[in-house]
Amino acid sequence: MKIIIAGAGAVGTHLAKLLSREHQDCVLIDEDDERLGGLDSNYDMMTLLGSPTSIKTLKDAGAHSADLFVGVTPEESRNMNACILAHALGAKKTVARIDNYEYLAPNLEPFFKKMGIDSLIYPEVLAAKDIINGLKLSWVRQRWDVHDGALVMLGIKLRESCEILNQPLRTLCGPDDPYLIVAIKRGDETIIPGGNDELKLYDLAYFMTTRDYIPYIRKIVGKEHYTDVKNVIIMGGDKTAVRAALTAPDNMNIKIIETNERRCEQLNTLLSDTDVMVIHGDGRNIALLEDEGIRNTQAFVALTGNAETNILACLAAKKLGVRKTVAMVENFDYVSMAEGLDIGTIINKKNIAASHIFQLMLDADVSNMRQLMMVDSDVAEFIAAPGSKVTKKPVKELGLPFGVTIGGLVRNEQGYLVNGNSQILPGDSVMVFCHEHNLKKVEKYFKANTLW
Repeated sequence: MKIIIAGAGAVGTHLAKLLSREHQDCVLIDEDDERLGGLDSNYDMMTLLGSPTSIKTLKDAGAHSADLFVGVTPEESRNMNACILAHALGAKKTVARIDNYEYLAPNLEPFFKKMGIDSLIYPEVLAAKDIINGLKLSWVRQRWDVHDGALVMLGIKLRESCEILNQPLRTLCGPDDPYLIVAIKRGDETIIPGGNDELKLYDLAYFMTTRDYIPYIRKIVGKEHYTDVKNVIIMGGDKTAVRAALTAPDNMNIKIIETNERRCEQLNTLLSDTDVMVIHGDGRNIALLEDEGIRNTQAFVALTGNAETNILACLAAKKLGVRKTVAMVENFDYVSMAEGLDIGTIINKKNIAASHIFQLMLDADVSNMRQLMMVDSDVAEFIAAPGSKVTKKPVKELGLPFGVTIGGLVRNEQGYLVNGNSQILPGDSVMVFCHEHNLKKVEKYFKANTLW
């Protein structure tokens, strides 16, 4: 595929590096020579110095033959204009990064498609959704829902209270059991488990189950003593914090601590229709946290623009008795360190945005996708097309690539776990777990093809 990315900022550069690893034909455009410096020599991509809204630059980048054009500069209007121009020049699909929530209204989708913009991405909204989704289950590190929870993947840190440690998985995850283990993170190692593998203390295990069995999973991993999240303190009042506060369930009491007095005034205006309390102060100040009831708080979310600050603040909150902590960590060099320090849930907007964009590259019908940083893997929801290879044989006979696991499917809105004898039918929504980013190899199994 030929992909053009306009904007060599955090999201654009990260996406270009991912595509380079996938050996895609990638062109990265930016007006700042320093941002582009060294990327074309260190990665398999072409860089182009120029404006993404210049027709000459777009022609030089090959917009006429682009399969996907991505506008991710810091300016919303520039991204949208670049997509419109690229589409007019012949780009097949376009996606623009925005910061206006109004544009995400479902009824506006045909309007933007008519303009030449196929998809809009607002990373802060996606990050906020992940944060709130995670807070709903205080005992889970990461959660991913398929079809509104008909199938659920849960990333869980295993502690001493877990009752399924040190037992072969073949005795735990049989055809009649209500869960599968699709991946295990142990130290720096990712394990795609087989029947002889065992869960160990402090593993980060990824469970696939159905909605009805979430309480059962909570019991066997020994997390029943975790209280539900009611009181939340958010440190940092950026756009992610605003979207999280606006989408939080009514039973959550939220306080936002922000150091900038002017931003506090803006937050009070933006959140005037909610019960959110905005506090001017430093969220690292222990005395302030004590005054604001940190010891009666179930979740602490650190969303400042500084990864070190967020990590340290979460460590402090844990020492003060907060069980659930969430840290925004945009620097990938710090992600492993944060996990090693047992911070809790790690949020990275670049990774979330890249997942959304990467989904558009796939030719098969993919309605949902997520990159899991902790285990260097992707999880995606594929729709099985009529005549596709995946519908021709039982799962055990499909010859799936190494590191690929089919964890479950949704049929007629009902979630089912999948084993080797399962038969996938056309129209099924199938959850596929891919270690080391094999999605491009997997999609051929789901595309319509009568020649298999």
